[in-house]
Amino acid sequence: MSGPLDASLSPTTRQRLTRRGLALEYTTLAWNVVGVVVLAVAALSARSVAIAGFGLDSLIEIGASTVVVWELTGADERRRHRALRLIAVAFALLALYLLVQGVVVLATGHHAGHSPLGIAWTAVTALAMFLLAAGKDRTGRALANPVLLTEGRVTLVDGILATSVLVGLVLNAALGWWWADPAAGFVLVYYATRECVEILRHGDA
Repeated sequence: MSGPLDASLSPTTRQRLTRRGLALEYTTLAWNVVGVVVLAVAALSARSVAIAGFGLDSLIEIGASTVVVWELTGADERRRHRALRLIAVAFALLALYLLVQGVVVLATGHHAGHSPLGIAWTAVTALAMFLLAAGKDRTGRALANPVLLTEGRVTLVDGILATSVLVGLVLNAALGWWWADPAAGFVLVYYATRECVEILRHGDA
């Protein structure tokens, strides 16, 4: 979690930053709602566990963004504390999904088909999530809002995960390395678990 942040803002500046934060969250929500549909089509077409799992991650991101919208539209200390805990749950679910998916895919030796749609969507999603995460970090720091900052890290994980899924899909298509994506996902298990623990430990910071 981040340390103390400057909260000395005029009402006009705070309103402007809050609107920006809400715009970032609504954009994230819209992107992931579309993503769930696109990824479902790609996963069914290629019979890809990795793409289906990334669709689950999009659902988790939808939940986390909804929490931030809820917090930004009526923040008080009790609501902020509850929002942080809900985001911690999102991180825990993400870590669990990555762990289970990786173990199942490696244990079964599942070979997914090629998915041009999956490659294209994860590529543009990685870029979009990194840009959104950077915007949330700047806005969250300016607002001194730990909920927006924390959800920005969920978005960052989403971008990193999109990148790892993309690498796995490309390596599978180009070299037949079916195990590349689940192996890369294990790195994210550590990151997501660490973030969950940090939120629960310092949720009132």
